[in-house]
Amino acid sequence: MGGALDAAVADVRRAVRVALSDVAPGSRVLVACSGGADSLALAAGAAFEGAAAGWLVGGLVVDHGLQDGSAGVAAEVATLLREMGCDPVEVIAVTVAAGAGPEAAARDARYAALNRAAERLDAVVLLGHTLDDQAETVLLGLARGSGLRSLAGMAPVTGRCRRPLLGLTRDCTERACRALDLKYWQDPHNLDPRYRRVRVRRTVLPVLEEQLGPGVSQALARTAALARADADALDSLAAELLPSARQQDGSFAVAVLSAAPASLRRRVLRIAALAAGCPGGELFAVHIDEVERLVTNWHGQAGVDLPGHVRATRRHGALRFEARQPGGGDGSPLACG
Repeated sequence: MGGALDAAVADVRRAVRVALSDVAPGSRVLVACSGGADSLALAAGAAFEGAAAGWLVGGLVVDHGLQDGSAGVAAEVATLLREMGCDPVEVIAVTVAAGAGPEAAARDARYAALNRAAERLDAVVLLGHTLDDQAETVLLGLARGSGLRSLAGMAPVTGRCRRPLLGLTRDCTERACRALDLKYWQDPHNLDPRYRRVRVRRTVLPVLEEQLGPGVSQALARTAALARADADALDSLAAELLPSARQQDGSFAVAVLSAAPASLRRRVLRIAALAAGCPGGELFAVHIDEVERLVTNWHGQAGVDLPGHVRATRRHGALRFEARQPGGGDGSPLACG
């Protein structure tokens, strides 16, 4: 039992301690755990730190039901969390919507379940995303051309969710698990090249490291942090522009929008589209490009159809976002906000 503390275990524990430095004793902390190395190391770190800090550390295991035997795997992970001292531990079965991309649909179902549990139990939820996950997210955002917010990657804190391990590598969490004799699960989906993230992880990043030298993942993670700070500042300025551009009937004054810097104008247009009913996961930069032309390159063109049966039109110097019936009929103008 004696001997020096393994460096990887110490790094994970320190990351948890820093991420939860503002959490008071007696608060509930839930670790979202898949059984993989990242979330398992996180759970072990949270259980250890929680005992010292007085947090009530529990666990959440989401069963997506996408693989044969997933319920058995979830039950095994739950048992392991209980052996660590986590309480309560809940297995949450979710239904992944058909039709959308499987990665996005599974993520949406998982986050919805985690957020419901966090609200119900009045808890902070810890997610096991690492520096490597952040680097992959930045590359995927770059490939989509989705703008600064996409390059900002995953935030350390999103609502009730926190990501303590964004500064640590996947290798660190695997070493921590080995040092603690924790047998982690290898999700077959993480080896399936049909998924874009897997191709980035197993092919793109290794090639970049080979051709550009080591440290690419760390550089991408630093880029995410810098981009997030800039994006947050621009979002704040856009929030100040929004009320001055919005008119009493819910439309937006073209004169105000056209005079604004493009970076702020585009953010206001996105906010308006989302408020009108556009799904965030389906609203891309190309859609905002078309709406922006109604402001900056107006020559009497028809409106722009957006995801979620929303249509943007310009009339009498005002930009409007209107609901449309799925069959194609126009609905009523929507006041955005």
